Formats: sequence, C-alpha cells, structure tokens
Amino acid sequence: MEGTDKDLVIIGSGPAGLGAALYAARAGLDFLLVDKAAAGGQIMNTEFIENYLGFKGEVSGFELVQSFLDHTKLFDIETEVFFEIKDVKTVSKGKKPVFRITGEEKEITARSIIAASGAYPKSLKIKGESNLIGKGISFCATCDAALYRDKEVAVVGGGDTAIEEALFLTKFAKKVYVIHRRDKLRAVKLLQERAFSNEKIDMIWDSIIEEFSGKDHLEEITILNKKTSKKQKRKIDGVFEYIGWMPNSGFLSDIVETDKEGFIKTGRDMSTSMAGIYAAGDVRDTPLRQVITAVSDGAVASMSVDKYLNDLP
Repeated sequence: MEGTDKDLVIIGSGPAGLGAALYAARAGLDFLLVDKAAAGGQIMNTEFIENYLGFKGEVSGFELVQSFLDHTKLFDIETEVFFEIKDVKTVSKGKKPVFRITGEEKEITARSIIAASGAYPKSLKIKGESNLIGKGISFCATCDAALYRDKEVAVVGGGDTAIEEALFLTKFAKKVYVIHRRDKLRAVKLLQERAFSNEKIDMIWDSIIEEFSGKDHLEEITILNKKTSKKQKRKIDGVFEYIGWMPNSGFLSDIVETDKEGFIKTGRDMSTSMAGIYAAGDVRDTPLRQVITAVSDGAVASMSVDKYLNDLP
C-alpha cells in the first residue's frame, strides 16, 4: 500500500524472529526486524543445547545464536535494536489493513506483523519474594550460578528447564535442592536420570515454598508439604524459579485472540484472529517451546505473510 513504511515488521529477534527474517529475506519482502534488546532471546541465557538438529554434542545458547546471526547477515537484514514496543494499532481495516507499531521514539506502519516476542518466566508471587528478586532470588542459573559457589541453593520446578538448571548449578553450589509440588518430575527421562544420579541434588517432593525471608539478601525459605501440611524452615543462599512462562503479548492483547494466560492463538499457518498478524515461537499457544520449533514457526509465518501480501488486491 502506498505510504506504508514496510510490508512486514517482525517483533523479536530470538530463534523465531531470526527464522522469520531469514525466510522473509528469501521471499524478497520489504521488512524490518525490531527488538528491545540485542538478538538472541531467552536462549542467550542457556548454558548448552544438545537437541538442535545438525549440532552434534553440546552447543551454548550464545554460540547457536551467533550461528543464526552469521547466516542472516548473508541477506543484509535490516534490524533495529532497543525498539521497545509501546503500542500496536490497526489504522485501517478492510481488504488492506495497515498497522501502526509505536516504539519509544519512532512509529512504523506495516501491512503485516509477525509477533515473535517470546515469553518471560513466571514468579511465585508469595510473601517476601518481590523485595528479594536479585538478592537471592533468580530466574537464570546461567547468569547467576557463579555467585553461589560452595553454597546451598534451591530450584523450584520439575520441568526440563528446572532440571537443566539444577544440573548446571551443581558445577558451583555444594548442594542443590529441587522443590517440586508433585511426587514426580515432568522433565524428559534423560534429564531425570542425570539429576537422580547427581550426588549434589536432593529432591523435596510434594512441596512448595510458602515464604521467603531475609533483610538485605535471601536467608531462609518456608517449605510447605502439600500432602502432610507440615512446614519446615530452611536456611538457603539462593533460589532459582522455573515454574513456567508468561507471553510477551500485551501489545497485541486488544487486537488478537489469546488463551487465558495471554499466549496468542494461531492457525497452522501461524495466522492469528486478525488478518495480517501472525505469531511464532514461545509467544504463541503451542504444545512445545523449543529452539527448533521456534525457528520452524518463524519460517512458516514468513511464508504465510508472503502469500497473504500477494493475495491482497
């Protein structure tokens, strides 16, 4: 449409956004990739990845992102970092919808959008937590594990991420307690076997943290056993929370349909309930949140955008 800045704006430069950018470039679309931070997304905080096809053994999240970026550089992809989305509005509807994407100091109009904005970790939202985040409470073992050398820490959660990070923490901490509200883990079998065989890891089953205590730094946690209703206080140096994710979808909450937690609902072609807007990666309602599926989502989304734009009158 004449007067529109771009055919497409891709929001987010993690695996989904970079995958979308690669395929948008191959399709010859006039697009811009924007992000509020440097490229990479959550996997920049991942110590190693061992299930990305084509990379034998372990590769760090940083190394994998560098490989992605090296590939995308071949296509001279236009990227604008530190563009934090403030608002997205539909400025014209009908057969030729146009969207206005507003950042801190800039506005862009585009005929289509791919939301690849990812997700952020949930917090427990319990007594004492808010004052101690960054003072003993963390959401990233890769970032903070070295601060707890020869100390005792706890990991909350029972999924893949929780167990991966618990294993990583054993390289530094003298003891790692995994506190899980159920009596079995949800992590894949391989990770479970590694955790159960690691002498530094102790499981605390059927339990939740009820309270964090400490003045200037975390000092103690109160643990509640959900089956027995018994409570115990335990001195602890650090707690790492891995209880799930919340989507970075607020800028689209009034435009596209989401599930009850805010994850964007999509079709098999990554289309949303609003024509011209697509979603890819962790921000969408998907049964699997992995690097390999995020890249795939991005590719599908860009191909769908190309078809959508070509079909416009």
